[in-house]
Amino acid sequence: MRALLAVAAVVACAAVRPAFAGEISSAYTDLDWKADCVTYGQAAEGEGDWADLACSGYRGYPVLIAYDDARESIYYGFPAADMTGVWESFVAFNESAGKVEWRLETEGDVAVPFAAIHRRSVTSSDDGTTKTDVLVVSRVGQPGGGPGCTVGLVAVEGNPKANEEARKIADEKAKAFQCGNDQRVTSGAVPAFGRVDN
Repeated sequence: MRALLAVAAVVACAAVRPAFAGEISSAYTDLDWKADCVTYGQAAEGEGDWADLACSGYRGYPVLIAYDDARESIYYGFPAADMTGVWESFVAFNESAGKVEWRLETEGDVAVPFAAIHRRSVTSSDDGTTKTDVLVVSRVGQPGGGPGCTVGLVAVEGNPKANEEARKIADEKAKAFQCGNDQRVTSGAVPAFGRVDN
């Protein structure tokens, strides 16, 4: 994914953070493409409809968005060098909500985000009028500590405890999840979702 190249230099300079076994909590950040993101790549005339954006996340952890034909592939945290070609998104048209929940592990005064939970709205009808909301649970890429990727998908409709379920997946699965090898957790009627390793 082209978007991951934007912060490759940051990864090389970032300090490696140790694993913690501290208190788990949540923090929330806004994600507004106009206010919080920089578009550093986009389609020229006749090249289709795509753009790459680097956005502010939680305390220096970036959010990287690759947009292509009304679909979004979103990466949370610092990318590993060998993950620059990965695309993860729903097959149908989709868009992200303007708020990201970060799951944090805190020891002393150091809080490290290990997972992100982000609502996505997925078109589920041919005319685009019907949409399905899904909470996407992602592993946050750490500087020197492994890449990020999608860990779980929780359908919101008919599930009053969707947020709690997403947090449970994040807390129990994200840190040890092996991107590209482990199978994602799904809950409810989740629209088709795929990963492409370029």
